[in-house]
Amino acid sequence: MLWNGFECVEFEFEEYPAQVILPKIKKEKANLLVKTEYFGAFPETEIALLERGYYLCFIENDNRWGTDADLDRKARFIKFVAEKYNLSQKCIPVGMSCGGLIAVKLAAEYPELISCLYIDAPVINYMSCPCGFGRGNSLGADNTEILNALGLETIGELMAYRDMPLDRLPSLIENRIPVIMVAGDSDMTVPYDENGLFLERAYRKTDIDFAVYIKAGCDHHPHGLENPEPVIDFIEKHSF
Repeated sequence: MLWNGFECVEFEFEEYPAQVILPKIKKEKANLLVKTEYFGAFPETEIALLERGYYLCFIENDNRWGTDADLDRKARFIKFVAEKYNLSQKCIPVGMSCGGLIAVKLAAEYPELISCLYIDAPVINYMSCPCGFGRGNSLGADNTEILNALGLETIGELMAYRDMPLDRLPSLIENRIPVIMVAGDSDMTVPYDENGLFLERAYRKTDIDFAVYIKAGCDHHPHGLENPEPVIDFIEKHSF
């Protein structure tokens, strides 16, 4: 099977659908990209890196809110793929929107598996997304999706929840995880000033390698940069 012209290996890992996309260029100890959610969406950067010898993988999640079972399974999956294909033990999570929150929580929980993060319009603050308590749009009137995923019953419980990506930022800083982030300044689904800006402020207080690209007039979509070279350069700089 082919995915955008590259060989795609489909299989089940711990009974969850999984995929590994193989580059045409074979390099010793190549690097692994991990799409954390929405596999196949806005793949231009992944395709460009596949062309440079990177591998790409994905495993299905139970939900899109970064729950422990998904994070733990994903970590085991990353180790499995790295060993099977003789790849670097440190991967690059690629997270867009809710995939960004999964990437942040994965890196905070398993920093030893991460070389850097590429996140795009990441959900950092659940009060903003999905709740829409700020200037953005709510993802649902009653937030049933996230409450069920987190095992909560009321919005009051969610307001007191202390395992949002926002709460995981100190771990990224402590473990000096480099981050490149892209976002639109007109995003009404995941407003930057209520989400990504928190991460930017945390990183600006450090000397950890960090880059942010804000797209003027861009809403939540499209993700990515029209010219992905700055993201590619950042990832290659931190690949080992």
